[in-house]
Parts: sequence; C-alpha cells; structure tokens
Amino acid sequence: MEQTVVLIPAFNAAATLPELIRRIEPYLPREQILVVDDGSKDRTAAIAIAEGVRVLRHDRNFGKGRALRTGFDYVVRSTSDQMVITMDADLQHRPEELPSFFAMHQLSGFDLLIGYRARWGTSMPFPRKLSNSITSFLVSARTGVAIRDSQCGYRLIARRVLESVETTADGYEAETEFLIKAAQKGFRIGCVPISTVYADERSYMTNARTTFRFLNTLLKEY
Repeated sequence: MEQTVVLIPAFNAAATLPELIRRIEPYLPREQILVVDDGSKDRTAAIAIAEGVRVLRHDRNFGKGRALRTGFDYVVRSTSDQMVITMDADLQHRPEELPSFFAMHQLSGFDLLIGYRARWGTSMPFPRKLSNSITSFLVSARTGVAIRDSQCGYRLIARRVLESVETTADGYEAETEFLIKAAQKGFRIGCVPISTVYADERSYMTNARTTFRFLNTLLKEY
C-alpha cells in the first residue's frame, strides 16, 4: 500500500531480519521498510543495509520504546507517509497478515489498530497467557477502550496519531504509554486478529523491572 512504512525496531536481529524483509516485500517494496537498529552487537544494521531497506542506528541499546520513537520521529519529520506498521524483528509477526490490517483500516477508519493473538488453546506458554490477559484487562480499564492484546507490537498507526502522541519511555512500557495517550486524545482504537506465533520471548510480567515500569506507566497521570 502506498504511503505506508513498515517500522521494525531491531536488536541483535541478524538471524531473522533477511527472512522478515523478504516476506514483507510481496506487500510493500523494500524502500518502504525502515529498520531502527537499537545498538545491536551483531550485523543487524549491515544486513538491513544489504537488503536495501532504510536504516537508522542507535550507538547503544536504549530499548524498544526509544527505537520506536526514533522511527516515528523520522516518519513525521522526513516523509509524507500516512501510515506506519510496526512489527517485531523476531518473526513473531507474520507479514502475510499485513492485508488484514489494510482491509480493516479501510473498512473501519480506525486511527490505531492492534493485532491480537488467541491465547487459550494455543502453544503460547501459560505465563505469557496470564500476563497478556492481565495487562490487556488493566490497559482496557485505564483507557476505557476494549484492547484485547495490549502488549502486541504488530500495529497500524495513522500519521495523525504520530503527530499528536509523544512518548517518553524507552522500554517496552512505551507501547502502553502510547495507547493511553492515544485514547486520551480521542483517537479510535481497534483490533485485528493475528496468528499466535510464540518466538520464545520473555513474558511481560515475569521480569520485576518490566512489571514495575508497566504499573508505573499505567498509573501515571499524563
């Protein structure tokens, strides 16, 4: 789809990035893919450059929230693109489901679409199922919007949201901060069903620091 950027925050993603880019290409050309290398120690940036996509680099690892913010700022300040699709670099998000986001956006006009994964009856480990259920319930209560998978990083975001919402968090909690601020500004938020692909990522609620940051973000007055 024209005027759309796929934004991939990447940290030590050299092993998975080539496949991800090749799988995106049937839906969007490589020049519409933007990789933000968040201080990787491997060849993430070099591989992204060799694959012919746009690349921004951090000189050290700041966190997913900072990488997303760097990408959002670039899109707003340096392009005329009207939508951003965010995807994780670990192949957890299937590029083959990009058409579902485009179709839902065209049909509904939502400003922000979030992928949601089935939890029960899938291969998702129980701690992850529990953490997703709890965090989604809490974020939904905080925003007043039914958000079925608040921690999913597979999202479609309209430019008008990027121009209005600014986050400050550097870690994973920035994705929660973004949802809260978007809801407060009255942007319409919807969900798109996506496949449950568990890539052995760490559960959001099993890390004490991440859990504390999530709760701090959830309860903070903006």
